[in-house]
Amino acid sequence: MNETKLLLNTYYEALYERLEANKDLLGAKVEELLRAEVARRWGGDFDKDKYTAYRDACLAFVDERIETYNPIGVQYTFERMRAKEAIELELQLDWYDSREEFKDLMEAVCSKVEVGMADERVRELADGLIKEVGAFPDKSIISTYKAKPDLGRLPDYVVARAIEEIIK
Repeated sequence: MNETKLLLNTYYEALYERLEANKDLLGAKVEELLRAEVARRWGGDFDKDKYTAYRDACLAFVDERIETYNPIGVQYTFERMRAKEAIELELQLDWYDSREEFKDLMEAVCSKVEVGMADERVRELADGLIKEVGAFPDKSIISTYKAKPDLGRLPDYVVARAIEEIIK
């Protein structure tokens, strides 16, 4: 495995570990952010059952997002022969466009790579990437939602905001 791929995989692994370790805190942050966003955007138009459904969707999305950073899952995604085609399909299916954010992530990874990095150094650099770029694809989700708030996008947005607050 080359150093760039090693650093990218370590970035995902560090995200997975942080989120898994803070899962309860992440759930509480999701509820806090969801309440605030619902009150701000939709006020009294949200009944209790509707709110509960959105909260449950957000909490399910938390589990899904944590698993996307799982080192085993990341290796499966990025090691496959048709990884490029799979990534392109995912980008087309998402309601947000994360291509520019992924490009920025890869530029940040490439700018930090050092030849012959020791394991401790790789982890240090991955932690620095998280501070610098956050968790991919949160910036894309947040900016697209802010540009056009929509109930269908609400769970992704709330989870992305919660993740960004927890990982820093």
